[in-house]
Amino acid sequence: MSLLLPETGLLFWMLLSFGIVAFILVKFGFPVIINMVESRKTYIDESLLIAKQAYIEMDKVKAAGEAIVDNARREQVQILNEATQTRDLLIKDAKDRAQSEGQKMIDEARKQILIEKEDAIRDIRRQVAELSVDIAERVLREKLEKKGEQMDMINRLLDEINISKS
Repeated sequence: MSLLLPETGLLFWMLLSFGIVAFILVKFGFPVIINMVESRKTYIDESLLIAKQAYIEMDKVKAAGEAIVDNARREQVQILNEATQTRDLLIKDAKDRAQSEGQKMIDEARKQILIEKEDAIRDIRRQVAELSVDIAERVLREKLEKKGEQMDMINRLLDEINISKS
């Protein structure tokens, strides 16, 4: 017996047991293994497809989120502009009202000053008229102390009245 070459009986039984194991593996083992590998491959392919779809969906959601943020920024700018315009309009309106009220107060003060001025002028004229009448009365008393002078004065005044009527 040689160490490198087995005997024919041993070789026969090794081939027969190998054939039986190979037949059992081919008949029962490999189909189960292949089915498991195929199901695992299908599961991995489906997972990759779902991941790809999730990635695409995530990109869509990200784009939609950016669009919403951009829209919100535009609305924020618009609201700020409207608020600024409203503020400016309110300030302008308040200034206009203040100027209008100030002008009304100035006009009323001027009217009041004119009324008081006219009252003062009337008062001064009345006082001047009273003083003039008092002075004229005194002058006439002094001049008309004599009867003859009184008659001359009356005649002269009547002549002036007749001349002015003619």
